[in-house]
Amino acid sequence: MDESNKDIEFEKEVTDEALLDNPEPRCPVILLLDVSYSMTGNPINQLNEGVHALYAALSDDDLASVRVDLSIITFGGSVDVVQDFATVSESKAPTLSVNGMTPMGEGITTALDKLEARKAEYKNAGTSYYRPWLFVITDGQPTDNVKEASQRLQEAVSGKKVIFFGIGVEQANLDSLRSISGSSERVFKLKGLNFKELFQWVSSSLSSVSSSRVGDKLKLEKPSDDVFEFEV
Repeated sequence: MDESNKDIEFEKEVTDEALLDNPEPRCPVILLLDVSYSMTGNPINQLNEGVHALYAALSDDDLASVRVDLSIITFGGSVDVVQDFATVSESKAPTLSVNGMTPMGEGITTALDKLEARKAEYKNAGTSYYRPWLFVITDGQPTDNVKEASQRLQEAVSGKKVIFFGIGVEQANLDSLRSISGSSERVFKLKGLNFKELFQWVSSSLSSVSSSRVGDKLKLEKPSDDVFEFEV
């Protein structure tokens, strides 16, 4: 067996062991975050503060801390898996920095691939799971081709394979987000740079999910007016 195959097997062994050590059902969540140069300064600082607040809030919830399976992927110049799937009891909040353009299309396809791979790991380990959540948070518009990403995302949403939220920040192109997702229902404009308030709502929603049974239907609490701007 060559070394590359050994590495792959060892990686899978670790993943399966982590799932077996914690038999709780999982709610897989990906935060797909825009860290392109336009996020320089206060935006990236506020985003970091919000991500850290999310980790802190989930850590304070006994069930969410062992059931919410969180991954963070950034797109800015390149697409990077900053945090692979792990509960907040097994990981810590990363600190993000800015770089490059906005390859959102590649980011979305990477996120969807990661979700499918994670679900396969759950099945192999006999771990039950809730419907995955995918958040795309951006202050701009894609600088790459999004045709494949859009098709796959829309199929995943319509097939109830993922719960999607598109969050536009400051000068974000909301029409582009709506077009990619195929709907305006889950696309919102963040009020100012209220990332901390946004992630408090995310934490509260995930706490509700993690305290339910897999397959239950939940009506999530709507975010307050301090979080999103609504057109009337």
